[in-house]
Amino acid sequence: MFGTSSKIKVEINGNEIELPEGSVLEDAIRLSNAPYRKGTAIGIFIERAGEEVADVSRYTVRTSKGEFRIELQDTPSPSRKIWMSHYAEYSNMPVRWISRDAVAFGSFASEIVPVRGNADHKRFELMFAGGLDPANTHLILVKDKHSAEYGAPEEGTFAKVISGKHVLPDLTKNDRILDIEPVTESAEAGEHICTTDLSTRLENGSRIFTYLEIEIDAEAPEGAEHLFAVTRDGTFHIDAVSSSYISDNRFQGELVTYENFESRSAGSVFVRTVGYGAGKLFIATDDRTSTIMHSVVGHVVRGLELAKMAQEGQKIMVESVPHPIMLLGMSYEEAEKEMELVGVEVVREGYMGDDGFIVTQDPATTIGILKEARVTLKGVDPEHLVRVKLYNDLVPKTLEFFRHATGMQYKPVGALAVLMTYDNTYIFKAVEKEADKYKEILPENTPGVKVAAGEIGVTNQAAKRAGMVGVKLEDNDLFGPTGEKFASTNIIGRVIETEKLRNFKDDDIMYIIESSTEDL
Repeated sequence: MFGTSSKIKVEINGNEIELPEGSVLEDAIRLSNAPYRKGTAIGIFIERAGEEVADVSRYTVRTSKGEFRIELQDTPSPSRKIWMSHYAEYSNMPVRWISRDAVAFGSFASEIVPVRGNADHKRFELMFAGGLDPANTHLILVKDKHSAEYGAPEEGTFAKVISGKHVLPDLTKNDRILDIEPVTESAEAGEHICTTDLSTRLENGSRIFTYLEIEIDAEAPEGAEHLFAVTRDGTFHIDAVSSSYISDNRFQGELVTYENFESRSAGSVFVRTVGYGAGKLFIATDDRTSTIMHSVVGHVVRGLELAKMAQEGQKIMVESVPHPIMLLGMSYEEAEKEMELVGVEVVREGYMGDDGFIVTQDPATTIGILKEARVTLKGVDPEHLVRVKLYNDLVPKTLEFFRHATGMQYKPVGALAVLMTYDNTYIFKAVEKEADKYKEILPENTPGVKVAAGEIGVTNQAAKRAGMVGVKLEDNDLFGPTGEKFASTNIIGRVIETEKLRNFKDDDIMYIIESSTEDL
C-alpha cells in the first residue's frame, strides 16, 4: 500500500492517467489496461524544459471520419507553397463532391494556374484543382489510380497520404475537414529509458510507450504478409540500431516482392527486397530517401517514440491495422465466424464438412481478401492434417530449411507430398519450394543409438539426397527415417498422431501443423 495520498500524472500511449505517488510501471499498465506483451521493452520519457518544433513537411488532417497524415513532396512547387501558406484556412471545409476515384473538399479561391487535358493520378495523392477557374479551387484526394481532367496546375500533386489511408474510403458528402496541424516533434531536454523492468518507479509527467501500431499500406499486399510473418509473435526484435532506423533480421535471406516506391519518412516500415540483407524488416526513426531496394509496407501511426528509444537486443510489442487474416489451420466453422465480423464472404472448396481444416485461402493476402470482401477456402478431412512437435532448440538451421520447404515460414499449415511408402516408412518431398538449393542442411541433432517411431528425419548434406523428409512407424537402430545412415540424418521433431500416416498413399499431400504440446 502507498503511504501517501499525493498523486502524480503520467501519460501512457497518449492517454493521461493519475496514479498515487511512488507508483511503478506495472501500476500504470494495469490501471490503464494498456497493450503490453510480457518481456517486451517499454519506453519512458521524462520531460524537462524545452519546446516543440514543427516539421513543415508533414501535416495531420482531421476529418469527421477520422484523421490521416500527409507528407509534402521534396520538390518545391507553387502548390506546395500555397499549401504551406494557407493550410489553416482549409479547416471546417466540407466535402464538395465524391466519386469512386477521388474526393474533393472546397471550394475556395487560389492562385493556381490550371492546365487542360487528362493526367494520370496515383492512389493517395493530394492536389489542388480548379477546373478552369482558380476562384473555384478544390482540394482533391485520390482514392484509386485513374486518369482524369481536374484542371490541376502543371506540377500536379504536391503531397501524399502516408497514414490513415483507411479513412478515405469512408468519407461521404456529409463529412468535412475539421482542422489541419503541422506535425510537431518534442525538442525538449529530458531523460528517456527503454526497459523491461516493470518495477521502474515513475515520476510526475512521465510519458510511457508500451507498443507500436503499424498501418499497412494497401500498395504492398505481399510485403504486408512478410511483416505479418516476421511479427507473428506480436513483437519486433531489435537486431540492429542506427541513427535512422531499427531492424528485425529474423527473416534475412527471404526474397520479397518489390511493390511500393515512396519516401522512407520517419515511421515508415520497409523491407529490403534485393541483395545482402534481403528480407530484413526496418522501421525508419528519421527521414530517409526512397530507394529501389526497399519497399515500403506500412507506417507507424502510434508509438514511434518507442522505436526511437529501443536498444539493440530488445524486442517491442507491435500491432497492425488491419489485423492479419490467416485462416489456415482453422475449421470452416471458426473461419466463417471470424470473417463475418469483417464483412467477408466465405466460399468453401474441397472437403465441405464444418470440421474441415483449412489449408489454402484465395486471395492469399490480407489486403486482397479485404479488397474483394470474399475469400475461397479449401478444406481437408481432419484425418489428413497431421500435428507435429518440432525440436526448435535442437535443430534451428534444419528447421529453417524445413519451414521453407513446407511453406510454414509464412503460414501455420505446411504441405508435404508423399513420394513413396514402404516397410512402415514414409518418404516425403517439398511442395512449396526446393529450399535445399539455397538453405544449408549441415549435420544437426543426428541420432545416437536408435531412431524412435514417429520421429521426423531430414537427410543432411552428408548424403546425396539432401532435403528428403521421412518418418518411420517403428523404432530403428540402423537407419534414419529417410533410409540414410545416422550421420546423414537430422532429427527435427516427431509426428504426434502417427496413426494418421496410414491414411496416406503415394502422391497424396500431407498437411502438417505445429503443436507446442504433445498431449493432444
